[in-house]
Order: sequence, then C-alpha cells, then structure tokens
Amino acid sequence: MNHFGSDSLFLAPEYMGKVDFLSAFFVGAAYGVFVMSWNITTFILFSNFFKFLAATSKPFLKYCLNNAGIPLLFLINYFVQLIRFDHLKELMATGEIILIATGFLTGLILFISFSFFYFYGSEQVILRTLRPVISNPQQFMEKYKPLPVVHHHETTIKVKYFLTGFFTVRKARNVTHYSQSFLDLIFNRHNFAAVMAIVLAFLFLMIYGLFLDTPQLQLPAAASIFVFFSILIAASGALAYWLDTWSVPVALLLVLIFNFLFRYEYLDIRNKAFGLNYEDKSRRPAYNLNSMLAISSNEQLTKDSLHMIATLNQWKQKQGEEKPLLYIINVSGGGNRSSTFTVNVLSHLDSALGGALMKKTFIYSGASGGMLGATYYRELYRQKLKGKNIDLQDAQYKKNIARDLLNPIFSAYVSRDLVAPAQKFSVGPYRFVKDRGYAFEQQLNYNTGNILTDRIADYEAEERTASIPIGLFCSTVSQDGRKLIVCSQPVSYLMRPQKDSARGITAEPDAIDYGAFFKDLNPYNLRLLTALRMNATFPYVLPNVWLPTHPIVDVMDAGLRDNYGQEITLRFMDVFDEWIKQNTSGVIYIQIRDRKKGEWEEDFKEPGVGDILYKPVTTLQYNFYKVQDYMQESMMSYTKNNVPVYRFSFVYEPASQKKGAALSFHLTEREKKDIAASVYNQKNTNTLEQLIELQNGNK
Repeated sequence: MNHFGSDSLFLAPEYMGKVDFLSAFFVGAAYGVFVMSWNITTFILFSNFFKFLAATSKPFLKYCLNNAGIPLLFLINYFVQLIRFDHLKELMATGEIILIATGFLTGLILFISFSFFYFYGSEQVILRTLRPVISNPQQFMEKYKPLPVVHHHETTIKVKYFLTGFFTVRKARNVTHYSQSFLDLIFNRHNFAAVMAIVLAFLFLMIYGLFLDTPQLQLPAAASIFVFFSILIAASGALAYWLDTWSVPVALLLVLIFNFLFRYEYLDIRNKAFGLNYEDKSRRPAYNLNSMLAISSNEQLTKDSLHMIATLNQWKQKQGEEKPLLYIINVSGGGNRSSTFTVNVLSHLDSALGGALMKKTFIYSGASGGMLGATYYRELYRQKLKGKNIDLQDAQYKKNIARDLLNPIFSAYVSRDLVAPAQKFSVGPYRFVKDRGYAFEQQLNYNTGNILTDRIADYEAEERTASIPIGLFCSTVSQDGRKLIVCSQPVSYLMRPQKDSARGITAEPDAIDYGAFFKDLNPYNLRLLTALRMNATFPYVLPNVWLPTHPIVDVMDAGLRDNYGQEITLRFMDVFDEWIKQNTSGVIYIQIRDRKKGEWEEDFKEPGVGDILYKPVTTLQYNFYKVQDYMQESMMSYTKNNVPVYRFSFVYEPASQKKGAALSFHLTEREKKDIAASVYNQKNTNTLEQLIELQNGNK
C-alpha cells in the first residue's frame, strides 16, 4: 500500500494543511477510539470466558490492562516507523518529530483516560445498585442462592494469573461458589455500560457529520480510518450482543432487504452527477446500441464536425499566423502526483512560450489527477482574461494544487456516508445528497481558491469561440468499458472510429457524447467539479457516479480505459486531418506523464511456487500501464503521414527510483519537492528546448 501513499496518512497526518502536534493529536485520539472499541466489543462477546473478573473491582479496567499487549506492540512499531518516515520523507527536524510523537501520545492518553473515567463512573453506579443486597448476606443468599448442581465454569480459554496493575500479578480466583445469575448480573451491567458508550459514539458521529463542511472539522484521513474500523467492530459487537445466535441470519436478512430497496430505488445511496436531472424518470435514455447509433449517425457526425471546424477557424484567427502550429495537450492520471506535475510543467512551458501556451492550445484531455491540474491552470488563464490580477507563474498556484484531498473524503465517508442523516444541496433546480464525492469537490475547489464553481454550460461560449482550450472530460462506463465524453461542445464524431466506405468498415460506438445522450436531462447544468471527479474516480476512494439511464449504469476513472488521453486525441486528429493539413503547419502534441515508459530498470526474478497462486490475479494489476503504453504506441504509429505530428513528452522521473511520489491524493513534503525538481531534469529540459526551437522555426 506504500505505492498508494497510505503510510503517509498515518505517519505524517495532515490537518488544515499542516503536519503538526494537533494533527497527530487527532490521530492518537482516534487510535484510542479504535483500541477502546476493540476492548469494549471483545469484553461484551468474551467476558463469560473470564468469570473470575466478576469477583474483582473494576473488571473492565483489568480486562483492558490484560488485553494491552497487541496495542502496545503496535505503538512501538508505529513510533519506529514514524521517526524514519518523518525524517526521510517529510524532511522534519528532530524537534518536529518529537512534537508529532508527543501529539499522538497526548491524544491517545486523553481519550483512554476519558474512557476509563466513564467506565469508573459506571461501575460506581453498579456498586451503589448492588450494595444493599451485597451488604446483607441473608438477602444475598435468598436472591442469588447457588444451585445444588456444581458449575465448573469450564472455558476454552484457561487463565491462571492476570494483571491487576501494571506490575501486579494475581492468581485467577475460583468463582464456582457464586451463582450463575449473580455473575451474569455483574457482566450484563458492565455490558450495558459498554453498549451505551457505542450508542453515544454513534450519536456524536451523526452530529459531527452535520457540520462537516467546516474545514476545521475535517479530521486527518488516518483518524477517519481508525474511526471507520472502530464503527465496524462496535456495530458487529452490538449486533452479536443483542441478537446472540440470531445475529448471522438477521444480518443476511438485512442485506437482502437492503438490496431489494436499493435495486428498486426505494433507498438510494448511490452517488450522482451533480447538476444532471435525475427527477424526470420518464425522460431517461435507454442504454443500448440503438441509442448510441441514433446520436452518432452520419448526419449528426457531419453536423458536429462542421460545428468544430467553425471553432477551429476561430482559433486560427486568434493565432495571427497563416499556418500556425496546433497545440494539443494530453495529461496522465496519477492523483496529486500527476496534478502537481502537470501544473508545474504547464507553468514552466507557458513561461518559455512567453505566456502564449493556453492561447496556442486548442484542446486538452487525459485522466484523473492530470485533468485536475490542467483544468486548474486553464481556469487561472480564464480568470486572467476576465481581468483578474493573476500571475500564472506564481508559485502559490503550484502549492494549491498539491494540497491534501484525502482528509475530507475519509471524514465524509465515516460521518456522512455511514452514520449521519442525509444533508442536501442544490445545483440549479435539482437537489443532491452531500457525500464523500461532494466533500472531494468542495475540497478541490477550496484548495484552488474557489475558482472552479462554474457549470459546463458556463464554458460553452468561451470554448466555442476558442477563447480558452476545449476540455474533454472522459470517464469509463464500468458495465461495458465505453468512454463517456463530457464537453460543452457536441462531439459525436468522437464516438467511434471513422467509417471506411471503401472497405465497408463501420465500427459500433465505443464512446458516448454526454451532451447528446442526456439531451433531455439538462446535461450542461453539470458542475465542472463533478465532471472532474467523474474523470478521477479512483476505485473505493471515491464513489462511482451512477447515471439516469435504463438500465442504470455507472462511470469511474478515465484511466481504466485510457490513462493518458491519447486515444481521444488521435481520433480527433483523424477526424480533422484535412483541416489540419490545409490550415496548420502540424500538430504540437504535448504529453505530460507521471510515469516513464518501460520498466526495464527493474530486474525480473525467477518465478517461484507462489507465482502459481497469485500471478493470475496480479498480472493485470502489475502490467496495466505497460499494456496501455504498448497499445498507444501502436496506435500512434498508424496516424496518417500527411498530418505532421510533433510529440513532446514531459515525464515525472523521481530523483531516486525507489522514492517516487505515491499514487495518491496526498503528497509528502519530500514528494512535492521531488515533483517540482523533476520538471527541470535533463530529459525534460531537452524536450522543452526542442519544442521552442520548432515553434521559433515555424515563425
């Protein structure tokens, strides 16, 4: 999981954009929640195996003390890893590391102390209730008289000695002289207190979820993960306690009921495309081949192509050259690693071109993080055209896009998606539920200075007149792998490869023009932020977006189909090859990649017995990006020779191959610096020089 940056979430927790005492404090407190949830749940389920505890004072405290081995081992390992990670990857000084460790311990100790204070108070209540009976031997014998049958209290877990204090050991007491009803009474009273603690925790999370839009309430991602697993443990414990042997059948029944309600939309927890009309079910399009063919007819393709040619002519007029070079940008997926590298490259490239990069660029596409970065940079350019005082070379914009996006996702998942009552917000006339998808969008907008608030419709005129580059926001339909293309302009000509009338070859659509397909559901009311999220829906981290179709389908990350955006670019150049040939000096095709091609620097190992078991499962995972590289290089070789294409690839290569930035929506300080430095490495510098030379030669 290090490849995805999961270690940094725990070892360098971030709160309000900082890794400090307070961020570690929250993670420490959340770890305390997890430990206490584990102790409470196991005490409820297994206290009958330790009946001798009923004859002691503070039985739950003693149970926790004797159960502390695993949490302590975790703590020791955690602090060893924390010191190494923060020193080597976060580049922290010794004093800062000590402060982080102190914050974690402070949060942990305070929560554990608070928990024991609660259970100590509960025990005092229990003692006050039982004292009148216990203090009167005659009454005690009458009420809890042992049965004549001897109870051996045999258990599968045999305990001879147990800790009563940190350094005090005591022999387990024989309690066969107590009646079963008395022992059950003691444990049931403590179990009730434990269950009440779980209920109070759930109520707190519900209230917390109602105010999650406040940045100060967005916990570090690691804290949310600890709380999430605490909920799972507590919920399973409560279910087993209340239902006993019926817990499994009831759980299965609940799953079946939930599935029924979900399937027929009586209960709808699915994430939606914010801005699209889900209310008018009668106008939902049928998701089938006939619907695809209807919006990609020859007449429609011709109409939309002519519309785009008019936009291309507008772009040419703005260049001030007879045959300018047509710039097309592709960006790769890769979370914050890719978005940060993309903004750094675009800024550097724009500076080298005298601030003319966005003016020269006609269209851009790609996947995931790269599109977040490219769209942010385009928006900065757009705001500058509107008169805002924006310096595109300002280093602050590079810092903005590198900010954390994981904290709000996990916080919303734990509090809103699982526990809190649904809260809604409006996009135009439609209402949507706030979930972790919404939290992601809001955080991205907050990180970038709240400039990404417009809808797709708001970009139509500026893109149609080529005032700003056209954005193609793709996502992948998970049911059949088709590409959904969100754009403010009609793009039916990108839905399938061009028809070869001479050979009679007509391929069926493998892509969908979003605007045409959902024409009756107000498609351009979609938020730009949602289009970006649909393009960057990393599995499990963000929810798949379901679409209002018959039958319902959902979309996820564009990288599943094309992680680099090249497929759609080559199709665009193929459609408009004649216009490009007659009106330009060729295409400057800029690729911004978060990984280099080929992995020959890694030595292949001789296969072992284990490969027989896991290789069939992991082969696609390990070769996913390589396979796309092979396919796209082959596609590139088939481009028509009569359209000059000059490809320039800017690639993120870490200074140390084994210390590259993680594929995550969170970056460490060392990773941010490594990404920024990679823009200026020798290979990228040479690429930039070649591009500038070609551009100057065209003049």
